[in-house]
This record gives sequence, C-alpha cells and structure tokens, in this order.
Amino acid sequence: MRQSRTEAFREFAAGRSAHLFRSACLLTSGDTHLAEDLVQETLGRMYLLWGRVSRIGNPAAYAQTVLVRTFLTHQRRRSSAERPLAELPDTGGTTVGSPGDDPALRLALLHALAQLAPKDRAVVVLRYWEDRSIEETADAMKVSSAAVRTRSVRALGKLREQLGGSLAEFASH
Repeated sequence: MRQSRTEAFREFAAGRSAHLFRSACLLTSGDTHLAEDLVQETLGRMYLLWGRVSRIGNPAAYAQTVLVRTFLTHQRRRSSAERPLAELPDTGGTTVGSPGDDPALRLALLHALAQLAPKDRAVVVLRYWEDRSIEETADAMKVSSAAVRTRSVRALGKLREQLGGSLAEFASH
C-alpha cells in the first residue's frame, strides 16, 4: 500500500514539476533558483499530505495553491538584507514559456511582473497564466473575490503602464 502511494506521488511530481517551475518562475520574476526552491517546498508539502491529497478531485490545482501560498509566505519572511537587482541575471537558457518565445519580450514581461507587489503578481499568475476563475484564485490566496477583482484591475493597470507601447513593439517582430 505504501509503495503504491509513493509511486503515485512520484508520477504526479514528475508530471507536474515542469508546470510548477514555470509558474514559480513567473511568481519570482525569473529568479530560477528561488523558483526551484519553491517547487521543492511545494512537492515536499504535497508528499506529506499525499494520502489525503490524492483523494481530492484535482491534486494539480491543489499543488498550484500550495505553490502560491509558499511564495506568499516566502515574501512575508524575506530578509531585509536582500536587495532586488536592477536587471535580471542570465537564466542560462531556462525558459518560462515555450522555447520559441522572444527573449526580449520574456525579459520585459518578467521585469514588469517584478515591479508588482507579491500578492498582485500571484493574482496575475493564477488568473492569466493558470487561467483560474476569480473564485478559485480567491480560494488559493485565502482572500475574497472582491479582493481578487481589485488586485487584478490594479495589477493589469500597472502592467499596462510599465509595458505601454513596448508590448506592441515586441509583438511586431
């Protein structure tokens, strides 16, 4: 019994790790090292609860919820000694989207996401990257639907402000 549960978790982890990593990269604005840490923390928490989680309807959605909550917890605990960089480091070929994506566009989007508050960034990733409903996003973040709507409007406004015409410039290439 324990062996089959462990195997089921391994299959789940192998199948979801890449997707969790891409979401974590967006949440961390391209910090691949922190993204890897968040994914490992998420999978560790999922493993501890796997007996219960595997019986729920959608373990993948639950893993995304755990990832977002882990990210938000990390943001609250972040050391005051840490300083954000003005420019994103070279990710060594790690991509957030598909391999054919324009690197300049990806960097512009990651930079714009980095300017958002962590909760606003989480709303954008859940709503528009994960394509979750307002209610699902509210549940994942433990906030009201109205808070998700407010944060969505505010975050998208800030992204439009930051990206302005540059998004159209990148899209024309």
